[in-house]
Amino acid sequence: MPIAPQAYRPATALLDLGPTLWDPVAAADFPQTILRFRNDRAATGVGLDALTDAEWTQAFGRFAPLPGTLPQPLALRYHGHQFRQYNPDIGDGRGFTFAQMRDDSDRLMDLGTKGSGQTPYSRFGDGRLTLKGGVREILATEMLEALNVPTSRTLSLIETGEALTRGDEPSPTRSAVMVRLSHGHIRIGTFQRLAYLQDEEGMRAAVRYVLHNLYGEESDDPVRLLDHVVTRTATLAARYMAAGFVHGVLNSDNINVTGESFDYGPWRFAPTWDPAFTAAYFDHAGLYAFGRQPEAIHWDVMQLAASLRLIADSDPLVALIEQFGPRYQPRITDALLWRIGVLPRAPEEDRALVQTMERALRTTEAPMDHFFFDVFGGDLPADYAPEWDAFRAALAPYAPRKDRSDAYWQGAPCSMLIDEVEEIWAPIAATDDWSMLHAKVDAIRAMGEALA
Repeated sequence: MPIAPQAYRPATALLDLGPTLWDPVAAADFPQTILRFRNDRAATGVGLDALTDAEWTQAFGRFAPLPGTLPQPLALRYHGHQFRQYNPDIGDGRGFTFAQMRDDSDRLMDLGTKGSGQTPYSRFGDGRLTLKGGVREILATEMLEALNVPTSRTLSLIETGEALTRGDEPSPTRSAVMVRLSHGHIRIGTFQRLAYLQDEEGMRAAVRYVLHNLYGEESDDPVRLLDHVVTRTATLAARYMAAGFVHGVLNSDNINVTGESFDYGPWRFAPTWDPAFTAAYFDHAGLYAFGRQPEAIHWDVMQLAASLRLIADSDPLVALIEQFGPRYQPRITDALLWRIGVLPRAPEEDRALVQTMERALRTTEAPMDHFFFDVFGGDLPADYAPEWDAFRAALAPYAPRKDRSDAYWQGAPCSMLIDEVEEIWAPIAATDDWSMLHAKVDAIRAMGEALA
């Protein structure tokens, strides 16, 4: 396998935890493996970009072990609150972690799957992923990466030749197996399971694993872990809001302790700044609506704090939980200033600008993608309605973070609303035409370069 030794640095850190957090499993034997998407930009960072298509398909469709890393796939064990209801009967039900390696920033990365077959946690599920679900995850991760949201990256999508029946899309539908590149797959639900089992030794080992491997600290201090998670998840919540993104299922088993977004199901981008906008058709109460995402993530982090009480005093944990809001506020300001392409000035002035912008976005129901495109660099066009005058005045003293010389600004805003997702999927479903998907990925990456 042509892997450059200077770029490919395999790891086996997950094995150090022992079977307290995982079960060895095997991948499904798929009827076909048809390569549909390979993310060489992501693969370059971990030394896997030199694989031929045949080698890529063998590694990410048949899961032949990669050199020097995990000898077999591991399905992770966890619990979690799902729509605020505790569920002890979950875990990796259609995925596993099958490799670890260091990236070009020296971060420990996992290669995890979706749709790779049944595991001990599949319950009544078939362990499979629809091809459309894989396409949607490509679009979500590419868009979020471009919009400065910490996210897993979709590394590979391979069609597997099985016909699947699903209640939420026309069936039978095509199947796929996806591989994501992620900075860890340890979730808040991982710690909830250990607390549920009163496993103090396992809890200390998990804390030590995360601090050492994911935060680069030689410590087993649970308070230190929570401190990191509060900061990272407050940042994630702020970046979601600035991106106009609605994850849809912010259950505690879907919150990574590195603050990296992952596991995309019924996600959507909000067309306007509507706090009540929801992504999941089954979120009848709007628990995970656009405007409630910071609250939802904060609630999940509270469950981590409650779990860590198994091995830590309550007072410092409570004090850190109370820091979520104060840490979120400057980060939402920074994220929105980044999105409109201006440099910060003074904290009070920056907060006032952002509050004025949010009010105008909400009251005018302006299309979010168009607004952020128009205002980038700090110059709101003259044809915006009088309701924008207060924002325009507040914006006047701000200097641009980056000019609009990039060719992207001579075109139209790149968006990812639900109708566009369906338009991209339609030719794939009808005639196996993938050109719209590849063109959209190119357009998203061009936007990311213009914003960066």
